[in-house]
Amino acid sequence: MQPIDFSKAQREGKGFQFPGEFEITAMGNASANLPTHVPQLLERAGLHVLHESVRHRHSDGGNFVSVTVSFRCENREQYDAAHAALRASPDIRYTM
Repeated sequence: MQPIDFSKAQREGKGFQFPGEFEITAMGNASANLPTHVPQLLERAGLHVLHESVRHRHSDGGNFVSVTVSFRCENREQYDAAHAALRASPDIRYTM
């Protein structure tokens, strides 16, 4: 698989623009207190979390919860680090 080349989108003013505010959603076990845990993981990764943006929603069966958080990052590496920090948690199934 070839790496994605973002340079064309950046030249055209499309795609991610850094620095900026971004949103990330993590889905995981409802018993893991993710509305508190997700912002903590992002802060440990060195990101500025916008705590007023934290929102969550339980699945119909109540077994899972999705947590959406906005954060500020300066570059693509920090954005990728946010996903990596959340995916490293055993309680988080995936991020978007």
